[in-house]
Amino acid sequence: MPEHFSIAARLNSFRHAFAGLPVLLREQHNARIHLLATVGVIVLGALLDIVRSDWVLLLLTMALVWLAEALNSALEYLADAAVPEQHELVGKAKDVAAGGVLITAAVAVVVGLAIFLPYLPL
Repeated sequence: MPEHFSIAARLNSFRHAFAGLPVLLREQHNARIHLLATVGVIVLGALLDIVRSDWVLLLLTMALVWLAEALNSALEYLADAAVPEQHELVGKAKDVAAGGVLITAAVAVVVGLAIFLPYLPL
């Protein structure tokens, strides 16, 4: 039977989502690095007065990096809960997820360079 729509339930789901953000920042070292990069990109974009389309690309790119980091962290938490001891397949899963974050972050650097370099007086 379909669940009845509830504003209270929707607000509760937002509460859980917002509760995950401090966990991500407090417990994941790389998330703090992403936070510094995010702040740096926003400050640089404001200082260089970049155009709206560049902001959109930067925001989408930053969101993808944050999404990759959050999913990687969630996978690590679930894997550790499911299999607390060392396991080769769990290790591979964690490595693959971390590789996805690395790819996303590397592409974000390329996007950032493509956007910011034309604004810089070189």
